[in-house]
Amino acid sequence: MRIIHIITRLILGGAQENTLLTCEGLLRHYGDDVLLVTGPAVGPEGSLIERGRAGGVPLEVVPELRRAIHPWHDHFAYRRLQQIIARFQPDVVHTHSAKAGILGRAAAAKLRVPAIVHTVHGAPFHPYQNAIAREFGRRSERWAARRCRALVSVSDAMTELLVAAGVAPRAKFVTIHSGLEVEPLLSAGGQRDRVRREFGFRDDEIIVGKVARLFYLKGHEFLLRAAPAIVAALPEVRFLLVGDGVLRKKLEADVARAGLSEHFVFLGLAAPERIPELIAAMDIVVHTSLREGLARVLPQALIVGRPVVSYDIDGAREVVLDGQTGLLLPPQSVEPLSTAILRLAADPSLRTRMGAEGRRLFTDAFRQERMVAELRQLYQRLLAPPPTRETASEQQRL
Repeated sequence: MRIIHIITRLILGGAQENTLLTCEGLLRHYGDDVLLVTGPAVGPEGSLIERGRAGGVPLEVVPELRRAIHPWHDHFAYRRLQQIIARFQPDVVHTHSAKAGILGRAAAAKLRVPAIVHTVHGAPFHPYQNAIAREFGRRSERWAARRCRALVSVSDAMTELLVAAGVAPRAKFVTIHSGLEVEPLLSAGGQRDRVRREFGFRDDEIIVGKVARLFYLKGHEFLLRAAPAIVAALPEVRFLLVGDGVLRKKLEADVARAGLSEHFVFLGLAAPERIPELIAAMDIVVHTSLREGLARVLPQALIVGRPVVSYDIDGAREVVLDGQTGLLLPPQSVEPLSTAILRLAADPSLRTRMGAEGRRLFTDAFRQERMVAELRQLYQRLLAPPPTRETASEQQRL
């Protein structure tokens, strides 16, 4: 097949890793002709562009393709996407993220690409927007959905949300979990002691970790509000925050004002290949985001064997099974967050039991090979010729 993937920006993030692993898998396992098209990776969140190129993924950057709405840039990005699609002549155009999803699907539909697919990595509109922006997002997604053949959700929750919002009928959706490089997660435990020594963590300290961009709606502020009660009850708890972003200085200042600087480590950006060993150094993984299709760190943590404390948002409950693989809490709650973390911090056997159950349940479900195989099967179905009258009659007889 000839396949183009289009994403707004290739920063360090779950949707971006998903897209890059898909392209690598299609090239490596199926020998497809693949082109990955992205906007520039601007901002403090890092870049996966060099990794993609080093891995042999053909990659083209469209400078005008940006996250923010900008009619002038958006017009030229749309025209550039049309030119790339016309030149490459793909069988499939698969888009990701809001801006690339709308412009990419419009350009592919204009050129009558045989199979157009869009992945919903996270809610394209949400309650934390103002009403005008939320309605604009909903209508834009509904308009774009009519220009593709299938919508892939990374969790069942994304399908439910978009169907309820009238974006597209349920029959247009299929759930395919984001794929992970599973083997490094399974073997990461062997790096635990080395990584803990690297950060100066003692053997008796309980490390609570969060892996997320330091950005709005990622919920770091709720963990910071919960931290004083946690530290007062168990002074041996320390917090490891993995990620960078525009809120870093503010969060560091908030920690200092609370007198908790010695309990927090702001690691900054970490390459994706380092995430398994960092999770292995943790005892509990916390997920306090307010919106996320199905955060990549949740299955990553469980496959490493670490329990998760998570807000009950979007697809989290599909892997964080309350009382079984972790603890689910109401979004934005603070006292329940402190209580949940303290419960796990005080009970090593419970942490071990929940982590082992998460590994058992989700290792195979999130293998990248499974994701790529399911996506390619979807492409094949979309590209298959419609059955003739004779074929349909034969299938009915069978």
